[in-house]
Amino acid sequence: MLNAIVLIQASSSRIPEVAQAILDLPGVSEVYSTAGHVDLIAIVRAHDMEEAAEIISDRINKIDGVVDTDTHIALRTYSEHDLESMFSIGD
Repeated sequence: MLNAIVLIQASSSRIPEVAQAILDLPGVSEVYSTAGHVDLIAIVRAHDMEEAAEIISDRINKIDGVVDTDTHIALRTYSEHDLESMFSIGD
């Protein structure tokens, strides 16, 4: 399982629509609207780097209203929750 945190700059007049469009994509588990230098943060969960690239580069970046993205791949997860079982997308 590969987890990616995607920081998203969106057109300010379309933030709610962009957030919903991103959330509707397979592989996106959460989208947060944020205060600060980014408008949205999406959590992407994929089987491998190729699937993550498809979700981020081929889908998120092509949504109308997405201006820019900055992707961070998680190397380790430190959590009290069993994230693997909570967000299992099957084999």
